Amino acid sequence: MSKVKIVSIIYAIGIIIGALLFDVWGADTTPFKTLSVFAWTVIFIIALFFVDKNERK
Repeated sequence: MSKVKIVSIIYAIGIIIGALLFDVWGADTTPFKTLSVFAWTVIFIIALFFVDKNERK
C-alpha cells in the first residue's frame, strides 16, 4: 500500500471521528470546530505534498 493511500485513510478516519464523536457538522458549530476541521485539512494537504515528493525520488 502506498504512503499516499495510508495518509488518505488516516484523513478519512479523522473526518469520520470528527463528524461522529465531536459533532463538527452539528447545528451548534463553534469557530473552534470550524478551525479544527480546516487545520486537519491543511495538515492532510501538507502530508500529501511531502509523501508524494518523497515517493518520486
